[in-house]
Amino acid sequence: MKKLIVNICAGGGGSRLSRSTESRALHCDPCVWTKSRAFTMAEILLSLTIIGVVAAITLPSLTGNINERTWNTQRKALYARFSQAIALMPALNGYGTLIEGSDSTSAVDTAAETFVTEGLSKVLKINNICDSEHLADCGIPAKITALNGRIAYSTFPKTLLEFNQSFDYSLSADWGNFSYKQPDTKAAAFETANGESIAVFYYPRCQPRTEGAGYYVAPKMCANFIYDLNGAKGPNTVGKDIGFITAVYPSDSVVVAPLPTPAIVGMTTQRLAARMCTNFNAETRLPNNEELMSLFYNKPLLGPDYYDIWSNTISTNINLGYSMQLKTGIMNLRARGMTDNVICIMR
Repeated sequence: MKKLIVNICAGGGGSRLSRSTESRALHCDPCVWTKSRAFTMAEILLSLTIIGVVAAITLPSLTGNINERTWNTQRKALYARFSQAIALMPALNGYGTLIEGSDSTSAVDTAAETFVTEGLSKVLKINNICDSEHLADCGIPAKITALNGRIAYSTFPKTLLEFNQSFDYSLSADWGNFSYKQPDTKAAAFETANGESIAVFYYPRCQPRTEGAGYYVAPKMCANFIYDLNGAKGPNTVGKDIGFITAVYPSDSVVVAPLPTPAIVGMTTQRLAARMCTNFNAETRLPNNEELMSLFYNKPLLGPDYYDIWSNTISTNINLGYSMQLKTGIMNLRARGMTDNVICIMR
């Protein structure tokens, strides 16, 4: 019977493994050692340089994507809390009083502050309330970048007409025959229990829903909220940490928080406008009437100032659809086969 004998090399002077049988003499061949080749310092430095370059290129993009997902989650959560809170309020009008004068600068008061202290704070957890002279104390940033990348405000506005001059059509020479002037009101601000900073512009005489067309949307606004998800910290840019929530109609109120595209997506008929939005981005939709109103109230934060923009709302006459003049804030009915501008929004 053959017997397998295995010789083991040990140490630097050992031998290779060899087989033998009892009938043959044992024999060990000298072990042959292979020297492993290490990386040189130059190779290590080159590898680290390549890794650093790749990281420098990809890290900002990854960080930006994470921030955008975080902001989007916060935005939706804030909108849900505001919708629930405002639904608990019996009515949105009637808070505070207007001090009306002969010009817009004298028609100011503390209506917004009263709305927050006596109304909203009863249904929403609020940590701090600031008047129009101390907005920064509630974390409201002075400088805001609009959705189109331009500076919307270098100093945050203290009144409604400072925020959006389109509430007073007499301030512009190109309004044509349009004439509407809404009383000015002071802004107020507050901080939520979740750490958001909110500025509010309030109109205590806001009007109910109007059927039909050819009406100004400005007096439908009860409260318009400009939020900053992370206080005064950057980037203070609309579409990122900055956004807006609007409540329209004093009773049976509708709360919207549209996040629009920076510019028009294109021009088409109302019948094709919704499809144009989904083709542009699967997450965007054509705005409804109330969302179009919100775009008008907040157009200084957007950038574009177009005339006719399609709503997704159809009249009782199915051949007519709603369209709003973003420049004047007038809601119209137009034949659905006509061509208008299309702005898409995320909800």
